[in-house]
Amino acid sequence: MAGPALSSGPDSPRVAELDRALDKIGVTRSHHTIIFLILIGCLFDSFEQNAVGIVGPMLREQWGLSASDIGLLNTVTFACAAVGRIISGFIADRYGRRVMLSIDLLLFTLGAGICAMAPNLAVMALGRAVVGFGLGGEIAIAVTMLAEFCSTKFRGTAVGLVNVGAGGLGNFLAPGFGLLVFWMFPGDNAWRWLFACLMVPALLGAFYRRYIPETPRFLLSQGKVKEVNAVLSRLALGRLSKKNVPQHQYITDDGLAAPNARIKVRVTEIFRGALARRTIPLCITIWMTYGAQISVLTLMPTILVALGYSMSKSLLFTMVMQGGSLLGAIAASLLGFHFPRKRVLTAGAVCACLAALTIGFVAKSIVVILIAGAVFQFFVLLLNTTIWIFAPELYPTRVRAFGTAFILATGTAAGALMPLVAGRLFDAFGLVGVFGLAAGMYAVFVVSVQSVPETYGQSPDALPLPGESPGDDAAPTTKIVQPG
Repeated sequence: MAGPALSSGPDSPRVAELDRALDKIGVTRSHHTIIFLILIGCLFDSFEQNAVGIVGPMLREQWGLSASDIGLLNTVTFACAAVGRIISGFIADRYGRRVMLSIDLLLFTLGAGICAMAPNLAVMALGRAVVGFGLGGEIAIAVTMLAEFCSTKFRGTAVGLVNVGAGGLGNFLAPGFGLLVFWMFPGDNAWRWLFACLMVPALLGAFYRRYIPETPRFLLSQGKVKEVNAVLSRLALGRLSKKNVPQHQYITDDGLAAPNARIKVRVTEIFRGALARRTIPLCITIWMTYGAQISVLTLMPTILVALGYSMSKSLLFTMVMQGGSLLGAIAASLLGFHFPRKRVLTAGAVCACLAALTIGFVAKSIVVILIAGAVFQFFVLLLNTTIWIFAPELYPTRVRAFGTAFILATGTAAGALMPLVAGRLFDAFGLVGVFGLAAGMYAVFVVSVQSVPETYGQSPDALPLPGESPGDDAAPTTKIVQPG
């Protein structure tokens, strides 16, 4: 049975006009503002994601938790994040990208408040569940929006910057953020203050994001040509305010498309035909890298404490290793401008595998652990950031948010389940168990990524992509429907 078309359907000529318009506009002050506002939320998303690992030793001491219990809290967080990503992706494809940003921010703010007041493990798990729903949609919608705002050449760099803020700078600063909070609010309730502090910036981010417009690609998929031209004019002028912006007709408005037309989204498209041959191998790939990353991220402070280091030194050492994360995310953003996605992913996975083997089987001193750990984190973030760049390029506009969300949700599910496995392996085998698992997962990564088509230098609505035969494309299965 033929699969869905890879193009965006009825507006393909206009999509070509939009591609040319975005390439002509290039990068303006409006793009800088949009990226900055999105990065604010993503930075504190990362702080929230690291929170369990930071407070884990304290909870272990106060509540008598095991490494498996700490892993369980992350399992709840990331399981709910996987669900939240899928739901957010569906809503974003149906009703728009920007509406989900504020909702997701407010959700993880509420969850942080519950965590701050939690009297026991059960209530903490409830708070982490709410946090997960918010965290899940945040990143998926962020990378989708930036992919749709930017030109062909700058797209990879812009999306990569999300992980510079979230995975790179966020992971690097998270231990320092924890140390700062613990210094300001010492005592048994220091971990509660950590969660309380995570509530404030999310509210500020929700306020500022009201000024981010809907993406031109989504508006065009809805037949809203006038709105598309308005957004493009604001981008070109470098000013996000709607006031006194002269309108330029970048997209031909022949009046044939109904202003309120809506694409009927069939989410099963990403599991059929040519799209399935993109979805399945990338799901396997992201499972491997997210599962390895989150397992190490969650357990590293606990591992260092178990090796005999104090809580403060463990967080400091973790921060040193996370310095590699920041450099890895920056490298991915730069490489996204110059190199094909699959080449970066393959080389990075081989290096991550070797770094994991070094930590697990060779490192005998804290110096070697820190150096190898920083190298490992460099390649982990290089890989994760490149996948964030890759995923939204693999799907047409009508299912881009859902396809991207599903890919990232698969990684989130790995983040939910693999720390449980890693926690048990650490309890049984120590460093060898945790990093031996990570090395094996990156070996699988190298194999699975080879079957995904390359997207570098292509329109996100290209059909077919390099490596796919023209026969992979079939008639569109979506249609324009009128509301009501």
